[in-house]
Amino acid sequence: MISPLTPMDWKRRAVKYYPHKVAVIDEEKVFTYKEFGQRVDQFSIALCSSGIEKGDHIAVMLPNTHYMLECFYGICQLGAVMVPLNYRLSAKDLEYIIKHSDAKMLIVDEEFTAPIEKIISELSLEKIIIVPVEGHETTLPGINYENFILHAYNEKLPELTIDENQLLTINYTSGTTSKPKGVMLTHRSNYMNAANFIYHLALRHDDVYLHTLPMFHANGWGGVWAITATGGTHVCLRKVDPAQILHLFSQYTITLLCGAPTVVNMLVNDPKAKETEIKVRPRMATAGAPPSAALIHKAEQTLGLNMIHVYGLTETSPFILYNEWKEEHEAKSADDQAMIKARQGIELVFNGETMVVNQDGVEVAWDGKELGEIITRGNVVMEGYYKDPEKTAEAIRNGWFYTGDLAVTHPDGYIEIQDRAKDLIISGGENISSTEIEGILYKHPDVLEVAVIAVPHDKWGETPKAIIVLQDHASVTENEIITFCRSRMAHFKAPTTVEFVKALPKTATGKLQKYRLREIHWKGIKKVN
Repeated sequence: MISPLTPMDWKRRAVKYYPHKVAVIDEEKVFTYKEFGQRVDQFSIALCSSGIEKGDHIAVMLPNTHYMLECFYGICQLGAVMVPLNYRLSAKDLEYIIKHSDAKMLIVDEEFTAPIEKIISELSLEKIIIVPVEGHETTLPGINYENFILHAYNEKLPELTIDENQLLTINYTSGTTSKPKGVMLTHRSNYMNAANFIYHLALRHDDVYLHTLPMFHANGWGGVWAITATGGTHVCLRKVDPAQILHLFSQYTITLLCGAPTVVNMLVNDPKAKETEIKVRPRMATAGAPPSAALIHKAEQTLGLNMIHVYGLTETSPFILYNEWKEEHEAKSADDQAMIKARQGIELVFNGETMVVNQDGVEVAWDGKELGEIITRGNVVMEGYYKDPEKTAEAIRNGWFYTGDLAVTHPDGYIEIQDRAKDLIISGGENISSTEIEGILYKHPDVLEVAVIAVPHDKWGETPKAIIVLQDHASVTENEIITFCRSRMAHFKAPTTVEFVKALPKTATGKLQKYRLREIHWKGIKKVN
C-alpha cells in the first residue's frame, strides 16, 4: 500500500478539495482548480491520441503562462518526460538540446518561434504544437494548442502507474564552456524538493504566488508543484517587468515570489518602488547568485519584502540550503541581520546531507574561515546527466554531488559561499572572493549592478576588476570606486581597475554570465592558477 512520491498526486488533491478556488490567473484569464484540472486532462488525452506514450520526451518552450503549467502536469501525469527549454537560447543551442534530448514533440509559444524556424529542417520532430500569441505569426508547420485539445473533452484519461524513480523532467544547464548538459530529475526528487519549498517558504492555502522566476528554470524551483499542493493561486507573468510586478503586488495582494538577486535589484530600483502600496509583507525567496547584504537590506527597507535566502543547483532539484531565521537574530542591528541573511544557511528538512569539505574530502572547520567546496547527497540529487556518463562521474563522486561552489561554515553551522571555483581570484597567491568585493560595492549609493572578475596582471598573475552599471544620473570615477573599496577591506582584495558599462550579460533567470566578461580579458592567455 505504498503510494509513489510524485507531484502529480497534488493536482488530484487540489481538484478534489479546492474545485472552485482560483487556481491560475494569467492576465485576463482565470481558471478554478476544477477548470485547470479539466484542461490538463484534455491535454493529456490529446497527447495520448497523438501517440505519446509513457517514457516519451516532449520539449516545451513557453514563458510563464497557464499553458506552461498545463504542460508540466499534462505531460508528466502520463509518465512522459518534459524537457523545458530556455526561450532565450540561440538556435544552435536549441537544435542541440532538442536533438540530444530525443524529443518527439515540441510545444512552442508563437512569440518565440523564430529560432525554431531557422533549425526546423534539421529536426525530426513528429509534431509541433503552437500556442498562438496575438500580434505574432509563424511559418512553422504546427497545430494550434487549443485546437489540439478541443476534441479530447469527453474522452477518459488513461490509468497509468507511475514509478517515483522514473524521469519527470530533463532540465538543460547553460553551456558556458561545453555543450549544455541534460539534468535528469525524477518524480521523487521533484516531490521532495517541492516539500522543502512548502515547508521552508511557509506556504499556506491562501497564498497568492507570482511566477517571476522562469518556470523552465529547475521547474520554477519547485513552485509549479508546491503552489498546487497547498491549493494556492498561481499568478502568471509572461516577462519580468518591475513596474508590472509592483502593480501585481497591489492588484492581487501577492504573498510570495521567487527570483534571482538581479530581479530583486530591479524591483528596489524601479521608480515606482517607493510609491507602491503593499498591503501585506510578501515573502521573497532569492537564489541563483549570492545576494549582497546591502541588497537584502534595501529590499526589506524599500519594499518591505521578507527576504528568504535559499541555495541550490539544477542538479539538486534545486534546493539544498536555506537561511533559517532564528529569534535570536531579531535583537541584532538591521545591517547585521542583512549580513546573516546573505548566508546560504543550513540543510533543508527533506533534501539530505550537505557540507563543505577541503581538498582531502574532510569537512572544514566551523570557523567561518577555512575554505572548501560544497557537496551534497540525498533525496534531491539528479540521476545524472542524460547520455553523458563521463560528466556524471565527474560531478558525482563516492556518492556525493560536488557543486563547484567554494564556501566556509560558520560556528553555528551556516554555510556561506565565497565564490564559484572558477570565479575565485588568486592574486599573488592570495585567495580573493569576487562576491566579497561585490558585496562592498553594492553599498555604494551610485552602484546599480556590479560583476567582479579576475584579469591578467604581469606581477600578480591576476587581479580583481570591477565592471559596474551605475544608477541613473550617477557620476563617479574609477579612483573613487577603488578608494571606496580600500577603505572597507584589505587593500590587496580591492579592485585594481574599474570599467563602467550600460548592462551586464545575464542568463534568462538573471544570473550574471561572468565567463563572457572573462573571455574578453583572457582571450589567448592561459590562466596559471
